[in-house]
Amino acid sequence: MFAAESLVRTLINQGVEVCFTNPGTSEMHMVAALDRTEGMRSVLCLFEGVATGAADGYARMADKPACTLLHLGPGAGNGLANLHNARRAYAPVVNIVGDHARDHIKLDAPLTSDAAGVCRPMSRWVGCVADASEVSTMAVEAVQQSYGPERGVASLILPADCAWSDAEPSVIEAQPVPAPNAVDATTVETVAAALRAATDPVLFLGNDACREDGLAAAGRIAAATGARLFMDTFVPRIARGHGRVSAKRLGYFGEQALEELGATDLLVIAGSKPPVAFFAYPDQPGELTPPGARTEILAGPADDVIAGLQALAEALCSGQTEPDLPAQSQAPKLFPDEPLNPGYVGISLLRHMPEDSIICDDATTSGMGVFPWIEHGPRHDWLCLTGGAIGSGMPQAIGAAMACPDKQVFALCGDGAAAYTLQALWTQAREKLDVINIVFANHSYLVLNVELARVGAGDPGPAAQQMLSLDNPKMDWVKLAEGFGVPGQTARTAGEFDSALARALAAGGPQMIVAEI
Repeated sequence: MFAAESLVRTLINQGVEVCFTNPGTSEMHMVAALDRTEGMRSVLCLFEGVATGAADGYARMADKPACTLLHLGPGAGNGLANLHNARRAYAPVVNIVGDHARDHIKLDAPLTSDAAGVCRPMSRWVGCVADASEVSTMAVEAVQQSYGPERGVASLILPADCAWSDAEPSVIEAQPVPAPNAVDATTVETVAAALRAATDPVLFLGNDACREDGLAAAGRIAAATGARLFMDTFVPRIARGHGRVSAKRLGYFGEQALEELGATDLLVIAGSKPPVAFFAYPDQPGELTPPGARTEILAGPADDVIAGLQALAEALCSGQTEPDLPAQSQAPKLFPDEPLNPGYVGISLLRHMPEDSIICDDATTSGMGVFPWIEHGPRHDWLCLTGGAIGSGMPQAIGAAMACPDKQVFALCGDGAAAYTLQALWTQAREKLDVINIVFANHSYLVLNVELARVGAGDPGPAAQQMLSLDNPKMDWVKLAEGFGVPGQTARTAGEFDSALARALAAGGPQMIVAEI
């Protein structure tokens, strides 16, 4: 048995059951170990950014890590953008990154690089195996570090000679998973007193606070105190749909967010950090806490925010006050000949989306147009683009579908974002995943056209316009999807999209709908 087999068996014992792979020569003993060991599903991805994005989506829905298998520093580098999104989502991910054999590194072969240095900016922990005897112990450490208590990306660098060693390190049995930090009673009492004294309080939610139990507790707090409920603009996973408490998503633009928060005198942070603008703009504030408002931190990303919210709800209302929950929304009349826009996509989802679906949003401007229509529709989880690095939607949908094989998954993608990681379609087809990819084809980096005006860079000339345009030539997304094995349809009107969505759901498996907007 190679040491690599001990590593794989140890990972399985820690609950890691899926490996998203794009291996090379230095990882061949890991490939062999995955082949010989039952209990780990190996999923080939044609690009490392697909593997890391899939691991992010899996972690958000499974609440435990998958692992990736990446080829040296360059392979890890190709996956960094979606590791950034995972880091911002506090998603537990374990990267296994191969490296040259220890004696080979000094020869400075073409693929030699600082693999650990490449991983470090997007990882909360990086470990390098120095000897084959520590392969299993370091695998356990990587899993433990991914759980936190502030969850995140853990990267383990594995030299090839440590993987191929026949030293057979011990296979380590399951170890306890680190728990988030408890919210202490004093903090709960302080926040409760502040809420009682405030005249216009805001409860600002992030991360796990936007899961169903967290929102339910937040709803009780709001009912007892009159607090307004807001959440981060980009949350890892939001529980939405009928019968669930809903919080308002903070506006994307800083001035919009400041107006929404208004004259609040108290901002209670639950699971997040005080809000800041996404970008800096000339003569605009970066911090979005209203001037003069008091800030109280109930829980941060490393804390058990759901338990903290539940304790706060009990302190304020002792189980007597419950929020009013709206009934399921009914879809408005559809005008089938109207030109398609994101709102009509939202209406069609309201009409056809199965209960307990999952939506992976990588559509930026168009996703914002879909979001409000299904707020009280069929129950679903909405996964946001937490780090702003586009190209997450289709890969994330792979991981979400593998974590929840009984649920329908939708990937909402802008055409610019989809072009980053369209190789994900091949993996969706190979694994026969129930993913409907909706590509909003506006043939432009639309949000950048907005931002160009907002930053005061002047009127765009022809060269600037071409840098933000995707229509010369236009991408044929139906042909691209079919080339990767995914059936495709195009819709230009509200009625065409509604019919295409019904057909895609009936067909099952991966599907592509191009929404020409």
